[in-house]
Amino acid sequence: MNKKELVDAITDRVGDKKTATEAVNAILDAIQHAVASGDKVSITGFGAFEMVHKPARTARNPSTGAPIKVEESWGPKFRPGNDFKELVNAGGKKSAKK
Repeated sequence: MNKKELVDAITDRVGDKKTATEAVNAILDAIQHAVASGDKVSITGFGAFEMVHKPARTARNPSTGAPIKVEESWGPKFRPGNDFKELVNAGGKKSAKK
């Protein structure tokens, strides 16, 4: 499911596409800005978004084997909640039976 399909799915619940688009954009914007500023966003039953630090390290070029310095960086991380994990696990079991 991409963003357009998510908006379409929400349109059925909120009534019109404009409201659904604004809702999806507002939620995504709020999560992105909170995580970018270092806050953790936890949605009970769904999961948690947070920022993680990736320290500088030395990697290897797979073609030549030469060492490469990789600078430190920060990135987003998502940890699914238990309800979400259970739902996905149940869906996976149903798909495997087909």
